[in-house]
Amino acid sequence: FAPRAGTCYQQVKQVLHAAVPDRLQGRERETGILRQFLREHVLGRRPGSLYVSGAPGTGKTACLSRVLLDCKDELAGSKTVVLNCMALGSPQSVFPALAQHLGLPMAPGRERIRSLEKHLTAQGPMVLLVLDELDQLESKGQDVLYTLFEWPQLPSSRLVLVGLANALDLTDRSLARLGAHPAGSPQLLHFPPYTKEQLTRILQERLGQVAGDPVLDSAALQFCARKVSAVSGDARKALDVCRRAVEVVELEVRGQTLLKPLPAGES
Repeated sequence: FAPRAGTCYQQVKQVLHAAVPDRLQGRERETGILRQFLREHVLGRRPGSLYVSGAPGTGKTACLSRVLLDCKDELAGSKTVVLNCMALGSPQSVFPALAQHLGLPMAPGRERIRSLEKHLTAQGPMVLLVLDELDQLESKGQDVLYTLFEWPQLPSSRLVLVGLANALDLTDRSLARLGAHPAGSPQLLHFPPYTKEQLTRILQERLGQVAGDPVLDSAALQFCARKVSAVSGDARKALDVCRRAVEVVELEVRGQTLLKPLPAGES
């Protein structure tokens, strides 16, 4: 750590926030698979489903957000609905939320599901439904998850479903019945925890965006990456640890500056 001007610490803390970067380090394969899936199904007008699994902080949401941004123009002819299931009151709430996004009139329980089915099998543009935190839709009998994952398999369906969840075995555990369909279970994509090397590259790339000498020493970055990869491989955790370290130093430097007598001639 080298004492630096105050604004430099602000910049470093800014780049260490878990925003979606232009390029995701160590996730080139997964990004390619997501892009290929959307092109094949949404642009190719082939209904289908993809189940994306991985522990928190392994880049699932960031990757998909990046791909959706990159493919925005290509997907302009279809309707994209992104729902975070964590924000829903109950598993059943996914249906009224989706109906609202699709501009369908409000209807009670079973009728609402029928009207959604009718809408998704009628003529029209492809509908891409992204469900983040999909684990939140687990319910007794798994009727909510079954209904959603069966929709792309209905005759003349125009739904492409992408579900993101932490659990690796949600489909095996909760959606075993789907395997009996001719179209089979959803395509699976797993995001493994980040390795020490990948975490180091992520931190280096973020900090490389700040001009001047590095605020965090290379050995410190590697130490942080090694510790985080051993526990969880969670990139958000690694960014967080570095951001807190910078905050500590910033406070120390600020304290020293306040206590230091000013050289003669300086106001």
